Amino acid sequence: MVDARKLRLNLESTLDSVEAAELIVQRMAELNGFDEDEVHQIGMGVRETVANAVKHGNCYRPDKTVSFDASIDEVAFQVTVIDQGLGFAPDTVRDPLQGENLLMDSGRGLLLMRAFFDEVDVGPCAGSGTRVRLVKYRTKGAGRTTQEEDR
Repeated sequence: MVDARKLRLNLESTLDSVEAAELIVQRMAELNGFDEDEVHQIGMGVRETVANAVKHGNCYRPDKTVSFDASIDEVAFQVTVIDQGLGFAPDTVRDPLQGENLLMDSGRGLLLMRAFFDEVDVGPCAGSGTRVRLVKYRTKGAGRTTQEEDR
């Protein structure tokens, strides 16, 4: 039996992995009662996170992977993405909403993650790499059990 509440994968450093991660979390969110807007937000936030890991962290290197963990419980949907890059300091990322940055072709990933998730924690990994932990709390009524629906 497949558990639609937990998943752990090692993804290749390719754009195909970005799309796969997005589709996987969207399906997990749907199966666990998140509404249509939340499913879209979760997918887009994870897409940005994995894209950053593949592009900026692992630099598309085929010898590096992206660790991807997703879990859902009664309280929240949590996703952790770890790359094997050199790491970075999130406070050095320019604000994409500032005038001089508006037309830049990158720099919006953290903004979107923070807009779509309730918690975003970015930090270094032991050794090397960057770890991003995303948490989306359930809204009222999401993920109700059959017993709750019968009341």
